[in-house]
Amino acid sequence: MKSMKKAVLLVNLGTPESPSPKHVRKYLTEFLNDPFVIDLPWLIRKLLVNLIIIPFRVKKSTRLYQRLWTDEGSPILLYLEQLRAKLQKAVGDETTVYVAMRYGKPALKQVLNAINNSGADDLHVVPLFPQYASSTTGSIIHAVQKNKSKLQNVKYIHFTEQFYDKPGFINGFCECITGYHPASFDHIIFSFHSLPVRHIENIHRETPCDDCGCENSIPSFGTMCYKATSYATARLIADKLQIRSEDFTVAFQSRFANNWIGPFTEDVIIKSALSGKSRVLIVAPSFVADCLETIVEIGQDYQSLFKAHGGNELVMAESLNVSDSWVKALKEIVSGETQDS
Repeated sequence: MKSMKKAVLLVNLGTPESPSPKHVRKYLTEFLNDPFVIDLPWLIRKLLVNLIIIPFRVKKSTRLYQRLWTDEGSPILLYLEQLRAKLQKAVGDETTVYVAMRYGKPALKQVLNAINNSGADDLHVVPLFPQYASSTTGSIIHAVQKNKSKLQNVKYIHFTEQFYDKPGFINGFCECITGYHPASFDHIIFSFHSLPVRHIENIHRETPCDDCGCENSIPSFGTMCYKATSYATARLIADKLQIRSEDFTVAFQSRFANNWIGPFTEDVIIKSALSGKSRVLIVAPSFVADCLETIVEIGQDYQSLFKAHGGNELVMAESLNVSDSWVKALKEIVSGETQDS
């Protein structure tokens, strides 16, 4: 009997091909025109994105990517390629590991074509976002399903919708944080990417975001709620590391407007500095690889913000990137194994 040939596809958000205005504009155009990202009626979204948002953001975003870029290129792409190689070695020859970006290159459509032509029977798609959100994981799942015609030879397709509570993922972040000696800091901020409040309320339409109580526990209707699982992620890490509740704060960064999930990370940073906290550690458990939001926003801009308000040292904890513990966790996710907590 012919054995099943398996493929694993890791998908991250994306990156421009270079930090040039031309490539940044191209990337932003693909990203921001996704209806899963900006969920407005088609015409309103097209006008808003292409006539207002992109023309005003290209210059600023280009400067940010120029600060992020290394001699080797975009960190998020470099980490993705290195992760593919390490996971491939870990899973062995029976499974082939592929990587793609939802926006930019390696393009998802082309990678799906390659998987189809490889002879794979079984495909496991892993969006690299620990907490489910329609604008990230939801968009990737939709894009794969929309392009099923490119997977005619693949019999089975599986998706990992979220993995914030997987022991391997939690252990990986705990290992990263431990290396920074968290007890030596005055406070720890768990910073997650913010989202529009309406994205959250679309998950539980009958319960307003402010009334769901997910800061303390996940309600029965909130198992796929990004805000609820973000708070749960912080609690799981804090419990594992025995960090007291008064010694950490959950916050949300990279907001575009005030009607996004808060409290906002920059406000928490300012408050921490003004309250006399000298050393603060920031952990970003919604990012499995360091990128623009961690390297530039947290590591540079937030550090300057903290010092400008009287703080002494704000340290960004490195993400999972290509650590052995993260590769082990991913192997468990794609194989269905379970790691002891």
